[in-house]
Amino acid sequence: MFEWMAWTLPVAIFFSCIVLMLIGMTVWELKSPTTLRRGFLPMATTRGDRLFIGLLTAAYVNLIFIGISGKLAGWLGLQADVSIWISFIASMLLLGLILKKG
Repeated sequence: MFEWMAWTLPVAIFFSCIVLMLIGMTVWELKSPTTLRRGFLPMATTRGDRLFIGLLTAAYVNLIFIGISGKLAGWLGLQADVSIWISFIASMLLLGLILKKG
């Protein structure tokens, strides 16, 4: 069923983190309803809004990294492509920043 997708360990962990965050945010919302607040984003947002914006940002960071990883290896003179774990860590840190301060 999933043969068409490249299910590598980083991809599986990335999607597992998304599922766990959605479950966690649902439980958190049921226990403590959110209110609007302003952070560095140019609009008032709820936790769910920041999660959605953060997930989109994390996905784009990963896609951009995948797109430039071959060229990045050439620029840095590496023998192989740069590890996808770098984009995973960067995207999760960015997601955490948006959730906390956005």
